[in-house]
Amino acid sequence: MSDLLPVLRVLGALLAMFALTLGVPLVASLVAREGLWPHYALAMAVTLGVAAILWWGLAEHQRELLPRHGILLVSLVWLATPFFAALPLLMVMQAIGRPMSFTHAYFEAVSGLTTTGSTVLAQLDALPLSVNMWRTFMQWIGGMGILILAVAILPLLGLGGSQLFKAEAAGPVKDTKLTPRMTETAKGLWGVYVAFSLACALAYWLAGMAPADAIMHMFSTVSLGGLSSHDASFGFFASPLLETIAFVFMLAASCNFALYFIALRKGSWRSLWHDPEMRATLAALLGGGLVVALLLWAKGMYAPLEALRLGMFHVVSVATTTGYATTDYLAWPVFAPVFMLLLSGVATSAGSTGGGIKMVRMLILLKQARREMTRAVHPRAVQPLRLGNRVVESPMVFSVLAFMLMYGATVITLSMVLLLTDLDMVTAFSAVLASVHCTGPGLGLLGPSSNYAVLTDFQLWVCTLAMLLGRLEILSFMALLTPAFWRR
Repeated sequence: MSDLLPVLRVLGALLAMFALTLGVPLVASLVAREGLWPHYALAMAVTLGVAAILWWGLAEHQRELLPRHGILLVSLVWLATPFFAALPLLMVMQAIGRPMSFTHAYFEAVSGLTTTGSTVLAQLDALPLSVNMWRTFMQWIGGMGILILAVAILPLLGLGGSQLFKAEAAGPVKDTKLTPRMTETAKGLWGVYVAFSLACALAYWLAGMAPADAIMHMFSTVSLGGLSSHDASFGFFASPLLETIAFVFMLAASCNFALYFIALRKGSWRSLWHDPEMRATLAALLGGGLVVALLLWAKGMYAPLEALRLGMFHVVSVATTTGYATTDYLAWPVFAPVFMLLLSGVATSAGSTGGGIKMVRMLILLKQARREMTRAVHPRAVQPLRLGNRVVESPMVFSVLAFMLMYGATVITLSMVLLLTDLDMVTAFSAVLASVHCTGPGLGLLGPSSNYAVLTDFQLWVCTLAMLLGRLEILSFMALLTPAFWRR
């Protein structure tokens, strides 16, 4: 308990910061004159009240965060913030005559904050502007991680802030420092993120989107979240130009934001292409898009240019874990949607806003497999595992192997749990895979023309757990369940 109290105190500070984000839908409601702003104000007040109780009530328990505290705090944040994010959804939906259960509201909040993009809501076009603004804005603040933002702007986290950064940052290379201070690193990453966001919103607006749509779809594009304010998703706009803009920014956001930060500091963009993970990510996305485009053309479903447009857009959308759609791709040959869903597990870089295994882990696994095959033939050969110009040390290889073991066990276990509820095999497996990858649309009953409202409450809680595990990259959360974590 003594370890938990200082963590809860810092959680209070983070909740206070999170409460301020409710100002975005509040302002949107005022601008749209919906009359719903009191609900957002009340949700903000409740969140601030809980934050104040934790912060001042535990003032005597202030201390520097240790690595174990960082892991515990990250897990608590991703469990607690969706609860407070769900409060305005519950109140506003009740006020407009479309009440939703706590299960649905919490699922929607988790989906937003983890940038998954799954939804249980229908008739999105008829929702108040503030609701759609909140749904998409949650994805934006979850994209780079609320804790990295906290390290950047809250001086109180200067001590021990590196533990939060390491616990929150994605991928096995999280210990790499871009600047001497973690605070400066977090500020730099968020600076790049904001710059991309402004460019994306401006491009959408100049290409014909209404200002509100441009802002909301910027939120869900740069974060690779994919929630839309329209039932038809990106197909609502029927615009090749807008699809091209989304395509470019999804590609950019699927790569490591740290590389952009370094390029800006050095004033040279030539080094980007020297990163092996970035090359592999772009090759997988563009190569996969060409494969699906050729399949659609070979099957005679579309003319060559239309096949290229649809194939490239949807592969990049699903594989980057965004989940935008302009057509029901479940009507395509079965290879295409399955291929896209599987690709979503590997086709984003560590340090991007995407989910999944991350390309760097896959590269390490492939190189380790090749090294083992070489050892089978030449047992005494010395063959360091290299990723670009860096030698990958054994602890990192073991970390990747452990992650993959837990990833496989998580997908299989949760899929079997859904099968116990009599859900069909395709829907069950794809629901877990899409949730763990933070992708959104699945297969079977959960295609792009449907949503997760077809699932029971229990099935939604399974998917909610899968989304949280995927966002926490599994090991961080699983570490809490081990006796060693709680042992002093």
